[in-house]
Amino acid sequence: MVQVVKVWCEHHEPNTIGIGESQPRISWTTAGEERDWQQTSYEIEVTHLDGSLIDSVKVDSSDSRLVPWPGKALTSREQVNLRVRVSGVGADAAGVVSSNISEASAPIRVEAGLLQPEDWKCSLIEPNESTEILPEKRHRPVTFRRHIQCPIDVAIARARLYITAHGIYEARINDSRVGDHILAPGWTSYQSRLTYQTYDITPNLLSGQDNEIQVDVAEGWFCGSLAFTRRHNIYGSRLGFIAMIVVELENRETICIGSDDGWRWAHGPIVEAGLLDGETYDAREMLHSETVWKNVQTNQEFSSYSRLLTAPDGPPIRKTQEFEVREIIKSPSGKTILDFGQNFAGWIKVKQVDGAAGTTIKFQFAEVLENGEIGTRPLRSAKCLDTLILDGNGPIYWEPKFTFHGFRYVEVTGWPEESKTPLTSQNFVGVVVHTDMQVTGNFRCSNPLLNQLHSNIVWSMRGNFVGIPTDCPQRDERLGWTGDINVFGDTAAYLFDVSGMLTSWLKDMVIEQKEAGGVVPLVIPYILGDFGPGKSAEAVWGDVAVMLPWTLYTTTGDTSMLVRHYESMKDWLNSIPRSETTGLWKQDGFKLADWLDPSAPPDDPVNAMTDMYMVCDSFLVHVTALMVKIAATLNKSQEEQKFYQDQSANLRQMFADEYITPSGRLACDTQTAYALAIEFDLFNSPQQQSHAAERLSMLIRQRNKFKIATGFAGTPYLGHALTKVGKSNVFYRMLLHRECPSWLYPVTMGATTVWERWNSMLPDGSINPGDMTSFNHYALGSVASWMHQTICGLKPVDAGWKTFKVEPVPGGNLQWAEAEYHSVYGRCRVRWEIKNNPDKNQQMLWLEVVVPLNTKCHVHLPGSKDSIIVGSGIRQWEVDYHPEEWPVRALLPPFKPADDELPVDEVLQHGW
Repeated sequence: MVQVVKVWCEHHEPNTIGIGESQPRISWTTAGEERDWQQTSYEIEVTHLDGSLIDSVKVDSSDSRLVPWPGKALTSREQVNLRVRVSGVGADAAGVVSSNISEASAPIRVEAGLLQPEDWKCSLIEPNESTEILPEKRHRPVTFRRHIQCPIDVAIARARLYITAHGIYEARINDSRVGDHILAPGWTSYQSRLTYQTYDITPNLLSGQDNEIQVDVAEGWFCGSLAFTRRHNIYGSRLGFIAMIVVELENRETICIGSDDGWRWAHGPIVEAGLLDGETYDAREMLHSETVWKNVQTNQEFSSYSRLLTAPDGPPIRKTQEFEVREIIKSPSGKTILDFGQNFAGWIKVKQVDGAAGTTIKFQFAEVLENGEIGTRPLRSAKCLDTLILDGNGPIYWEPKFTFHGFRYVEVTGWPEESKTPLTSQNFVGVVVHTDMQVTGNFRCSNPLLNQLHSNIVWSMRGNFVGIPTDCPQRDERLGWTGDINVFGDTAAYLFDVSGMLTSWLKDMVIEQKEAGGVVPLVIPYILGDFGPGKSAEAVWGDVAVMLPWTLYTTTGDTSMLVRHYESMKDWLNSIPRSETTGLWKQDGFKLADWLDPSAPPDDPVNAMTDMYMVCDSFLVHVTALMVKIAATLNKSQEEQKFYQDQSANLRQMFADEYITPSGRLACDTQTAYALAIEFDLFNSPQQQSHAAERLSMLIRQRNKFKIATGFAGTPYLGHALTKVGKSNVFYRMLLHRECPSWLYPVTMGATTVWERWNSMLPDGSINPGDMTSFNHYALGSVASWMHQTICGLKPVDAGWKTFKVEPVPGGNLQWAEAEYHSVYGRCRVRWEIKNNPDKNQQMLWLEVVVPLNTKCHVHLPGSKDSIIVGSGIRQWEVDYHPEEWPVRALLPPFKPADDELPVDEVLQHGW
């Protein structure tokens, strides 16, 4: 029986309260055992909470993704229940075709937030004097407090807290934490957009009693020290917050209490709290009955701030996992180091410690060990140090709440030796924090090193999706670099549902782009001021304006991604400085291009082998070709579509004239150059592309001995390009290589995340001598896209995965592999295995594909040119399997394969 198992609105989690859309689009997932089932109609029912019907609509359609809201728009704070019922046609286990109607789904609550600026009956409140400015201009966190008296004789029906801050906040009512969001409201372009959060505080309030609400506010991104420039007060110089409590009583009366001059403030035990430097907590300064609470002041400019307030587009940052201490290490210098066994973003929780008043315990965070000691040099100016000062009044349970760190190791100093709680692994827990995105994709295979590589990629994404997509979570940076997310976007959208989070980030990109005159800045939000190339046009980085919305559209099928950003795409293309004669990039200075090519010196990461303007021009042709597709998808005028068609054709020819010989050799003879030219279809003929493919293979086998020779620009496309020209076995050989630079080299060195540099750690265990080294950077993990799409062959055909493809390319001596992607429609899954058939003396490939309801799958079996189109259900095949050459050998002087009698493992290790 078909069932509707999940219903949600826009890109929100189901039952999210306080959404910002008055007519949110609706999606649902169905489940069942029916084969070839296709939805024929759907019915949506929307009711008031009192049971009165608002709207019910029935539509003959197979759509189940982002369908229009039925009926009238929601008003601010309006609540409704929503249910979905579907009809369809499919076959049962016996093959009997019939139509069926599902039961109505379980109702989900849809509740609007405050949709208009005038809905905010409150003010921005701040301390009435300058808060204590600590050394290095830090702002000491502030606690705001107010009492709320609820009526004695009337029960509370519903209560909501709408809140945001200039800084980051945590709210408590009657000493009970409100919600599970952390580091709220997150980081947006505060000058134009400030998100607020909505919490259900009905369980927190006590009827007929005096309730106390406290809001702690720390500097966070608003006025804290950010990035390597260590600029303070970028968006403002005062801590403050905005809040409105709305209590609805059973007698239908409403009580509204806003942030106003009835609040008071004081300093509490959090003495310092910086995102880069850490948090200091002094238990001796706990708030108590003797605390002097001071008056607040209301900011007279609140009306301007209220226009900036907006509901979130996606899930919040939350605590998502905890780690026990794997090992306590004594360093050569006698230091105590906690090893959590995994590099991640978050903090540690001290489960219990006791000691004399004034005892100061310090926790220094780091990603790696060097010579047995924690390696703090890569942190640069970020201190990444938490401090706990005891009050001598008994055991303390403590964790920070206004900072986070990227780390695996923590050095502990100052633990009280005479403590009743000696330092053991039981005293600590590692807390993982990131935006709480739903997991959508995974991958496993028979090679444990590849499985660890994939795990490293997932963990790097988790560590860098903390509110915005950052480059790293540990050093003095943590910025939303546009190039990093652009090259990783395809992988990110497969692994997690990033649609809500990246919708928000892209809104900020548009804001910052407009302020930069059409150029897309290097980081979003932009806080680097006059930093070097920060607001100059950069290919790959700026191309995120076109490429990332297209990636999100192809993953989700949400056309609004393209509609919302179409003008931004045009502005970006118009901002690129062009040659007057060719229309290609004007060559007038350094470009980041193939950033972090492994041949670049440690302190000169831009000095790549591939000509920087060839990279720029490759991407220019590519994004212009994407504009042709986007204009067609949006049904733009024939004139506009022709404009981009002509531009695309002209640029493609100009590129060929500039960089491609008649036979297909490239002016720049590198892996990156050939990968981009092949993947972006830059050749004028199949013969040219074939010649280029052979040259790329020769470079890999002869010059590079299967080692990586690509940076940020080339790495995402190298595997896809080789597969496109029938050389997947060459890329398997690169993927499984284990000498530096390679994807598996960090794995063999014990990495649990992806490194920024191919050699962030040298083979002798020392840290790369360059000033810029991180052990948690996801960009080079974009290779996971090839693992998903080629090893398992799983990828969408239609935007949104209503039709998808399974076209696995086994190789690399893998015996099995499996992957799945949870689309809007359900689980798309593939597994293949290589089996021996003794009767035929032949290897066989067994393939299983799971197709969700209401979708179709194009299955391409190895060795077959034609595809098989199947509908929903579990399908299996077994076909003859003829493996390609393995291992592919390096070409060594005198240009012949290395000794075939060498053990395969030794060949893979050394690149022979």
